[in-house]
Amino acid sequence: MIHAEVTLYPLKTKDASAVINNSIDTLNQAGVEYNVGSMATHLHGNQEQVWNGLKRLFDEAQRSGEVSMVVTITNAAEH
Repeated sequence: MIHAEVTLYPLKTKDASAVINNSIDTLNQAGVEYNVGSMATHLHGNQEQVWNGLKRLFDEAQRSGEVSMVVTITNAAEH
């Protein structure tokens, strides 16, 4: 199992919240567990699920234009 903390930064948009929310909605199809926080989203699952979820997030976000995504990934047990 791996864990990822991800933050999306939509650039040059007037509706960053919509870009972020639409991207997070794609995680339902990725089969990955996730928790949305105020500053980041945490993904948990096997490697395929987490990497697929991250790809879905980025792919959806970039549909709106330029985006930066910051990710921290670990295979350490949760505390």
